[in-house]
Amino acid sequence: MLLIGIALDSVFKVSAFNIIRPYWYILAYLPVGIPVLREVWETFKSKDFFTEFSLMSIATIGAFCIGQYPEGVTVMLFYTIGELFQMAAVNRAKKNIRALLDVRPDAASVLRNDKYESVKPETVNIGETIQVKAGEKVPLDGVLLSDKSSFNTAALTGESKPKTINQAENVLAGMLNLDRVIEIKVTKLFEESAISRILEMVQNATTRKAKTELFIRKFAKVYTPIVFFMALALVIIPLLLLGHDYDFRTWLYRSLVFLVISCPCALVISIPLGYFGGIGAASANGILFKGSNFLELITKLNTVVMDKTGTLTKGVFKVQKVESKIDERDFLNLLTAVEAKSTHPIAKAIVEYAAGKEIHLAENIEEIAGMGLKGNVQDREVLAGNVKLLEKFNIDYDQSLKDIEETIVVVAVDKKYAGYVLIADEIKEDAAEAIKALHANGVKQVVMLSGDKSSIVKKVAAHLGIDSFFGDLLPEDKVAKLEEIKKDKNKVVAFVGDGINDTPVLAISDVGIAMGAMGSDAAIETADVVIQTDQPSKIATAIKIGKATKNVVLQNIVLAFAVKAIVLILGARGLATMWEAVFADVGVALLAILNAVRIQKKKF
Repeated sequence: MLLIGIALDSVFKVSAFNIIRPYWYILAYLPVGIPVLREVWETFKSKDFFTEFSLMSIATIGAFCIGQYPEGVTVMLFYTIGELFQMAAVNRAKKNIRALLDVRPDAASVLRNDKYESVKPETVNIGETIQVKAGEKVPLDGVLLSDKSSFNTAALTGESKPKTINQAENVLAGMLNLDRVIEIKVTKLFEESAISRILEMVQNATTRKAKTELFIRKFAKVYTPIVFFMALALVIIPLLLLGHDYDFRTWLYRSLVFLVISCPCALVISIPLGYFGGIGAASANGILFKGSNFLELITKLNTVVMDKTGTLTKGVFKVQKVESKIDERDFLNLLTAVEAKSTHPIAKAIVEYAAGKEIHLAENIEEIAGMGLKGNVQDREVLAGNVKLLEKFNIDYDQSLKDIEETIVVVAVDKKYAGYVLIADEIKEDAAEAIKALHANGVKQVVMLSGDKSSIVKKVAAHLGIDSFFGDLLPEDKVAKLEEIKKDKNKVVAFVGDGINDTPVLAISDVGIAMGAMGSDAAIETADVVIQTDQPSKIATAIKIGKATKNVVLQNIVLAFAVKAIVLILGARGLATMWEAVFADVGVALLAILNAVRIQKKKF
């Protein structure tokens, strides 16, 4: 209707059109104007009088009052088109997030009254047994009751390679069962499941605003009323200065042009959209930011502190050697009895190695932080851990054990040294690449902290090109080291870890990064950024996405202010019409939105 009206008005100059001209443009205005006027009414009810909605409404209604009908319709039409572009960009970002995460099934097959019935996952209780058929998604976190099965864990980890899970091991909601019909004992309620927690993190991410975003919002609240009163002054002051030469229509038109140019749409729309697009792009790359504030802060990182096991190494240990001073079968039975209750990767490796052998029942299991385990097996006291554990209990052992670089678990039975198990871990394929990428993206120092032996830590650090390292650390030692690093106020520090023992360090770092959605619940809850995969190279990807987002936001700010400043000056002097005003506001907003969308299309 706008284009037809302009054609009849200016191109063909049909005189008969003048009879219906105001009504034609009013009809064209209503579909785009009513939703904005409704927003004005809602903001007025909440006593918020100065918004982009009120500025646009005043400017367009004023244009109609002085007969500038096409301009009035054009301003509101292009504003609405800008809103549609914004909605499309937001939906694209949400689609990226949903594609990665929204894999929760709508039903769970639960065993009740000796038969399986289909119910909503929210109604299943802890301890109940559920059945999952081949090709179905696991609806709730639990422990596998069946012998084993293969699972696609891409929704949680981004890793497409199937993962085999054995009996008594944990299965997480969102995994896709590939092999056979399995039974699972539920260990967590639906809302506490891994996938639900991660979805909640993403949904809450938009509530944590970046400093730039918060500043623009505060700026717009102050800027908008100032603009309104300046536009009002542009009508009143010339009246006082010009007297009889004052033309009300001319100065009202200039004032309305000024209002449209000054409207902060480009800033208010494009900057939050830029950050939201960054969060969406990160989600598409398997990286979850818990807020746009962390998306901004990660660009300032100059120091990255990393855990070793499970972060730079696979954390998949295998027993390489057993050295015992007692019967080997008895030795393994006693050791496995103590380790069977632990979820530590080393303990799992020992239990797996001893599979099929008799496992006695261990009692009074006690974990000694950073050292190992103590327990009673068939009235015998068993200690299993590192050499510090034996030293704590004043047990003599072969001092040459300290020279072994690989990970070992030493064992003492009834206060006497009984032998050791040698276990090897494997460095992740992309670990070396990850360290190079961090240095290339502005990280000046990469530090590795580990509870493992210093000799092993040194070997891994040298292989990966890590700047500095510290081994033989207890959880409290890691905290002390990080606090020492943070004493330098010029350092912006991230800590990367995956275990429950990393939680305190994740909490005190400037940016806490949890490796893998398969990591401990505590680590995921505490972290500010969650790397869905087990790839340390994704940390550099997160920094790249943060920098790309920051660049787009800065480009939008400069573009909006520069164009508005130029056209404002021209408008105040009467050299810019409503058409230039439309470009300065809505046109710049559209350009800024399209610029923000680039983040989601870019490959990192």
